[in-house]
Amino acid sequence: MGRAHASAAGTPPGRADFEIRVRGRFGEAFRSAFGELAVEMRPAETVLLGAELDQAALYGILDRIQALGLELLEVRRLPGAGGEA
Repeated sequence: MGRAHASAAGTPPGRADFEIRVRGRFGEAFRSAFGELAVEMRPAETVLLGAELDQAALYGILDRIQALGLELLEVRRLPGAGGEA
């Protein structure tokens, strides 16, 4: 099966900016596991911001979240430089 112009969810291929929310606040050890992302601490959650991520990079980050036993709250594609029409 070849590459489609849009995924099943309607996201165009290529790179995009993503906001990933995880329950709780990260300590320094967890932050170092996500060194390629900007990390914002909120009162009850941690927000990871990834710029220009392709699909493989996004899935790699989600795999790390699962492997570390963190609770994923939300993944959101941000409008802007990531190819929004």
